[in-house]
Amino acid sequence: MKTIDRIPTSKIERATKIVQTGAKVGVNYLKYYGDKLSSTEETAREKLNEANASDIYDGLKNLKGSALKVAQMLSMEKNIMPEAYVEKFSLSQFSVPPLSAALVVKTFRKYFGKTPAELFDEFNPEAVHGASIGQVHKARKDGKDLAVKIQYPGVSESISSDLAMVKPMAMKLFNIRGKGSDVYFKEVEEKLLDETNYLLEVEQSLETIKHCSHIPHLRFPNYYRQLSSERFITMDWIEGQHLSEFAANNTDKALANKLGQALWDFYMFQIHHLRKFHADPHPGNFLVSENNELVALDFGCVKSIPDSFYIPYFELALPENRNNPEIFTTKLFELEILRNDDSDGERVFFTQMFKRLLDLFTQPFQSESFDFSDARFFKRLSEMGTAYSKNTALRNMNGNRGSRHFIYMNRTFFGLFNLLHMLKSDSIVINNYLPESQTEKVA
Repeated sequence: MKTIDRIPTSKIERATKIVQTGAKVGVNYLKYYGDKLSSTEETAREKLNEANASDIYDGLKNLKGSALKVAQMLSMEKNIMPEAYVEKFSLSQFSVPPLSAALVVKTFRKYFGKTPAELFDEFNPEAVHGASIGQVHKARKDGKDLAVKIQYPGVSESISSDLAMVKPMAMKLFNIRGKGSDVYFKEVEEKLLDETNYLLEVEQSLETIKHCSHIPHLRFPNYYRQLSSERFITMDWIEGQHLSEFAANNTDKALANKLGQALWDFYMFQIHHLRKFHADPHPGNFLVSENNELVALDFGCVKSIPDSFYIPYFELALPENRNNPEIFTTKLFELEILRNDDSDGERVFFTQMFKRLLDLFTQPFQSESFDFSDARFFKRLSEMGTAYSKNTALRNMNGNRGSRHFIYMNRTFFGLFNLLHMLKSDSIVINNYLPESQTEKVA
């Protein structure tokens, strides 16, 4: 793969690249309006999505950082994003041009004061994996094989300015209205800043390992504080396949269920007992080891859940609460889905909309086990997402709904559901790690 000798780090350079990308998107919309005159709306929209997805990804991939990270986040929204965006943005998980060997050495000197050769017995200057915020190299020290994650230059310093520049384009593409949108962008900015603090990631990794190592068939690498800094992380090298690679070739249903159960239990224990969780569930962050165990990686994005959100969120998983109009309305206000300034029409529309969404989304929680290989469930999720994305009434309302905590909670559940579907796990026990009070309600 072609490598990169430099990354634009100044605001002017990065702004120029994003403005150029935005201009291409604008041209694509002009073509779209012309295409509608000579073809169907569906055909014109498909061409627009393909052109925009390609131009946006090509414009962001060499910038790295938060702009590309947002593309990666959107690639996980398989049930609400047009297919063209999912396919193109998914490349940000695995197929991003890495830094050149010379730039790697320069980055080491800048942030560690030493070259890789001075720190490790062996160091491969060619990256084995590159993503949006950093890339991974293989190294060796004291007889141990190590993975060294290096953050791209300028990523941390450019987060706020990148998001500010990407925001107008994102709002146009995904029909985000201006009113009330800042709180959501601020939430993303805060988590991206966390992800660039590699010392924080090491501590979050060690804390998660301490609490979650008891979960069957789940494994973690060791992390080495003395060989880590704000821009580098050193951990054990673990041989294995990324989850998507494994799932594409696996024919062992029992193994798919074993790994899927480990994945589900990992998330349920974090959410219900730790009230914080690994909020980046894409295939590149999980390996299947040579011993057929699930390996969890990359704890830069960890989301804490306050009781004020956790309690009403999971109370709405209970059918009796969703079917009680008074309780349901109260919970919608607590979760900021309904607001005091809503018109009567908005209140009725969003109450009905979220009732339908939650009835479908919470299906896995309504039984002792769930079949995540069932394509019908995911088809219904996709169809509902598509229907609301095209809903003209919704486009004319302020659709920015819900607490800021929904961003990473929903992202995590959609990602988790899709990983289990990818694995074809068809017998996942749901309530292994529910708190006793929740278990009693479900039972």
